[in-house]
Amino acid sequence: MKIGIIGTGGIATSAHIPNYVKAGMDVVAVMNRTRANGERVARQFGIPNVYETVEEMLTYEQLDAVSICTPNALHKEQVLLALEAGCHVLCEKPPGISENEAIEMLKAAKRAGKTLQYGFHYRHRADTVLLKRMIDAGELGDIYAATAFALRRRGIPGWGVFTNKELQGGGALLDIGVHMLDLALHLMGYPKPREVVGHVGQYLGNRPGVGLLGEWDASSLSVEDTARAMITFENGASLLLDVSYMANIEEKDTMRVECRGTNAGASLFPLTLHTEKYGALFDERPTYLTEHDPYERQIQRFLEACREDPNYRQAEEAVILHRIIDRIYA
Repeated sequence: MKIGIIGTGGIATSAHIPNYVKAGMDVVAVMNRTRANGERVARQFGIPNVYETVEEMLTYEQLDAVSICTPNALHKEQVLLALEAGCHVLCEKPPGISENEAIEMLKAAKRAGKTLQYGFHYRHRADTVLLKRMIDAGELGDIYAATAFALRRRGIPGWGVFTNKELQGGGALLDIGVHMLDLALHLMGYPKPREVVGHVGQYLGNRPGVGLLGEWDASSLSVEDTARAMITFENGASLLLDVSYMANIEEKDTMRVECRGTNAGASLFPLTLHTEKYGALFDERPTYLTEHDPYERQIQRFLEACREDPNYRQAEEAVILHRIIDRIYA
């Protein structure tokens, strides 16, 4: 398969291009609006062609698939262009910046008959894959509640466009929170939401201070540093979401999902099962679990879907994801 890369930032050079090469794919073109940046990445990976616009790349290259690694506000337009050109698409998270955008991209993928996958690499961790298999096999019983945490101790990114609402569409929720929200929903089987009660706000990020990820420009911060929500679903289950760039907590980072089932519970990370057996309570962890690079597995899953799985559901799940996010922001 011939692959094109739209956007040449860190996620493209660390997670996408190397893993396409490892999978034996032919990365033939990169696109960056700043040509010098595109040329630098092309030289690094031996990629023959560099373009400054998506339209130019799709016109002159006969591509089978593209990865989109650009700011959030650009995702929808670039996804639509690639699908219309007959490409399968792997787009970095979040899918877009609204439910309407997710719906538009889903419809375009169905019209084109192409795979549309989003970059939620936590789904592809070995421990997550194992837990999902256990849940689907019924070992936890019915999942009636879950919690999802994405918390940093004063960790606003001071680089890139993470604090720019015009380009990102949001802050902590769309950057780190979306990972754990998607993961919790994935483990729960992506139930449809019935009610969402949530709020977002700036509490610490709008003033200068010490940051574990370096300095940030508090005066230009235009996104939320905190988001919290309670979601209830049509199947009777519920999910508590807690997200912050700037939490005053002991840990440096907390990325965690807990699932509570009628037979047992489980938590990530690390994977731990919480059970009752023979009149006693147990917390169990796998003795040995073969690890793999979740980004590599994400690329593999994308390529599998392109070749063999025209009914891959992730684009449909993105609509549910953004429906919840829209209601939190409302």
